[in-house]
Amino acid sequence: MYTLYIANKNYSSWSLRPWVLLTELGIPFDEKLVPFLGGTSSSWDAFRNFSPTGKVPCLHDGDTVVWESLAIAEYIAESHPRVWPSDARARAWARSAASEMHAGFQSLRSQCPMNCGIRMRLREISPALLRDVDRMQELWNEGLQRFGGPFLAGHAFTAVDAFYAPVTFRIQSYQLSIDGVCGAYVQRMLALPSMRRWYDDALGETWRDADHERETLQQGVLLEDLRAA
Repeated sequence: MYTLYIANKNYSSWSLRPWVLLTELGIPFDEKLVPFLGGTSSSWDAFRNFSPTGKVPCLHDGDTVVWESLAIAEYIAESHPRVWPSDARARAWARSAASEMHAGFQSLRSQCPMNCGIRMRLREISPALLRDVDRMQELWNEGLQRFGGPFLAGHAFTAVDAFYAPVTFRIQSYQLSIDGVCGAYVQRMLALPSMRRWYDDALGETWRDADHERETLQQGVLLEDLRAA
């Protein structure tokens, strides 16, 4: 059985990707949650016990260790074909879109850090953030229209949906304006049993990391904190 090492569900967007992929596809795995220790730099030594980069997520399969969320998805796909669409055109598109998310959207990441349990009003929507949101909606519209939905590359949840899953939490937390087909996709993703389970676990976490909290509060005005006290 796979062992997946992750960090706090409230904060760790990278951990969510392989976790929701495995969970939504019903692939058995053992979850190992190791909390951040005062920020990413302080966590390095602890994470190095299971991850060569000192970062999460990291997958163990017996003696095989796979790090980086995109590499984990590809490794799982070798044994589980449902990770990517069966149609070759949809599969090529899905891999491209997942890779774009993995390497891009820097303004969206930095200005809207994942913090599942809060609701914020951003102080400003910068041109760079607006470009990221516009590009993301362009990409989503393309996938949903080309392959018929309800997921990005067709009728089934695949890795490309897992890679954009953290964005749907960001949209909810920072109340980003997403309308029409893309807005419906966000609600569809947030309603998935796997996403509800992650969200509930995130809200139940009582531990707070000062670095992550500071990073979030720098972006705007806190409207609501739904997390357990």
